[in-house]
Amino acid sequence: MDRLEEHIAAAHGEIEVDLLLEGAEIANLLSGEVQRADVAVNKGFVVGFDACSARQVIDLDGLVLTPGFIDGHVHIESAMVTVPEYARAVVPRGTTSVVIDPHEIANVWGMQGIRYMLDSSRDLPLDVCAMLPSCVPATAMETSGASLDASDLAGLMEDERVLGLAEVMNYPGVFCRDHAVLEKIRLAGTKRIDGHAPGLSGRDLTAYIAAGIGSDHECIAIDEAREKLCQGMRIMLREGSAAKNLRDLLPLVTARNARRFLFVSDDRHPADILKEGHIDFMVRTAIEEGLDPILALQIASLNAAEYFGLRGIGAIAPGYRADIAVLDGLEHPGVVKVLKGGSVVAEDGCLTARLKSIPAPKKTAMNIGKIGADSFRIMAGPGVARVMGVVPHQIITRSLLLKPKTAAGQVVADVERDILKMAVVERHKGTGNIGLGLVQGYGLVCGAIATSVAHDSHNIAVVGVDDEEMLAAVLAVKEMGGGLSVVGSGRVRASLPLPVAGLLSERYMRDVAEGIDECIDAARDLGCALEDPFMTLSFLSLPVIPELKLTDMGLVDVRSFRFVSLFL
Repeated sequence: MDRLEEHIAAAHGEIEVDLLLEGAEIANLLSGEVQRADVAVNKGFVVGFDACSARQVIDLDGLVLTPGFIDGHVHIESAMVTVPEYARAVVPRGTTSVVIDPHEIANVWGMQGIRYMLDSSRDLPLDVCAMLPSCVPATAMETSGASLDASDLAGLMEDERVLGLAEVMNYPGVFCRDHAVLEKIRLAGTKRIDGHAPGLSGRDLTAYIAAGIGSDHECIAIDEAREKLCQGMRIMLREGSAAKNLRDLLPLVTARNARRFLFVSDDRHPADILKEGHIDFMVRTAIEEGLDPILALQIASLNAAEYFGLRGIGAIAPGYRADIAVLDGLEHPGVVKVLKGGSVVAEDGCLTARLKSIPAPKKTAMNIGKIGADSFRIMAGPGVARVMGVVPHQIITRSLLLKPKTAAGQVVADVERDILKMAVVERHKGTGNIGLGLVQGYGLVCGAIATSVAHDSHNIAVVGVDDEEMLAAVLAVKEMGGGLSVVGSGRVRASLPLPVAGLLSERYMRDVAEGIDECIDAARDLGCALEDPFMTLSFLSLPVIPELKLTDMGLVDVRSFRFVSLFL
């Protein structure tokens, strides 16, 4: 009897099944009902709702079964751990599938980085599918470690785990019909193309969608999300660590349109995953905000499965794979057990499945040019300066016009008005590029902090009060092969090595989270007022998110997509 015949026989009640999940209620996301039924599983697939006999019976009386959660858009690199370690953290929280965009590591290591992420995700209790990075580099306004065009991506587009083209950040390149951008869109063919278009509206938005771009995760306001929804986009409800948009957008979700939404984490730091959760946290939050539990669970699984064409997951029904999260209820659901392909892989918050890992490529992640304290010197200019204004809990900035403090013909930090120096040091090709700017909102009264996690090209970003300590912070990152550093009073107060591409650690997520906390605490001791200064710093160099950003090449006005001078 081949597998097809066995499935039919098991569903027909003719043979003993492998597993019967007994006594639970099922969140039926296809019918929109909660039903009391047993679930029969054979060879990893659901084959019905009863069985004549089963080799194993698991009593789940009083619990609720729902399909395993799907993260529709995530950069695992933002969790700063390898893929197996990421699985260890999110699978016990009910996530059984993720759609990754590996453009962070691709901007450092190119195709080798993408292949490393895919290779290291095999044989895990977590399905890892990928969207191929569309923007390596994100723009021509920064120096990245690699550049990938359509011909580079073509070889991977046919991989069965590649679902399409990841977030198209260069939205002006779409409606201005840039050849390189359109070639990547054509490469995707009938596969999905994800969007990234903060604030895009009107005819520009219409042209962007007409190119075949089907989703967006950058909405921060209801009116923006409504316009995109009405023009056919799926709206990805994001609750990351820096960008938290879920509560703001939930009022847009209704019973009539809920099937057009997905939950995504985008960029979520280790501490948030460990303390709050992953997609399970978004489900709980949505329900607490008044969303019907069934709608919340549809957004958490079925919607993503259908959007990406992931056959056989996203529901509990005959023919669907038995990827199941067992919940302790629907009002404030917690995950108590997780099944992947019919096997229990996590229980009571701990992974029970064994993990396989592969060694990371032995490749340098730090290649900076000659640098000294005078590299951070900013000569005073006439009038006001353009200053990046930090917006708490968002990755956007405000473009402020402020008169900087000067001394001996140079711009110096103004701690009374919280205007500090910032620099972005190129670290891939040894060009010696250093972009210089000013930022308000950090609160440092002394010292400096630096990171090699700086979206999307991941050069070294540093902010500080003193040029010498900015230099020391950058050199500390270089010596670790990448990571986070905090310098104060002439010494390194805290650091976290990230030796894999300057982005990832091969340690446990809990250890990484503790290292980040130590760095954040050290930054607070220097006066920093931000909840997570390193996450904020990592986005200050992203020149596709409004309004004003800094790269190794200079200051970028994102609204006009051009370099601007520091002084107006």
